[in-house]
Amino acid sequence: MTTAANADLFSNLRPGQELGCSAWVAVNQGMIDRFAEATLDLDPMHVDSEWARNKGPFGHTIAFGFLTTSLLTHLLHLAMHTDHAREPAVEGYFMNYGFDRMRLSAPVPVDSRIRGRFHVLESRRDSKDRIVVKFGSTVEIEGSEKPALVAEWLAIWVPPESR
Repeated sequence: MTTAANADLFSNLRPGQELGCSAWVAVNQGMIDRFAEATLDLDPMHVDSEWARNKGPFGHTIAFGFLTTSLLTHLLHLAMHTDHAREPAVEGYFMNYGFDRMRLSAPVPVDSRIRGRFHVLESRRDSKDRIVVKFGSTVEIEGSEKPALVAEWLAIWVPPESR
């Protein structure tokens, strides 16, 4: 696909367009522990099962909110059936640009499953001819009516000649 075609693809995204729902992803204690190690955050509510059971507010460990947030990229690729790790879906590259709004509305219990739902809220060109896409993003917890995360997530597509 040419750079022009890639630009057309992303500039043609329309508000309200559904991008999909991911498969369920298990969040287990090993994942939570590795995240704690990587971020140097050893909060017992997340990494100490005994402490969480006896002293924590939930009776078990929970995922870090930032772990849930960090899974957005993976969940979006699952929802869109792309494998960015093997080959980028487009020429140029996408990168995270931030959030206009994000709420962590419910904790993710250890050994639960989550999935992401995504739709386009906005797609526009900026002053550098990059395409900024705002995704409506919801991370659901299996068996819970309340989502773990609701966000307006921004990504930016940078054409290859902009490097």
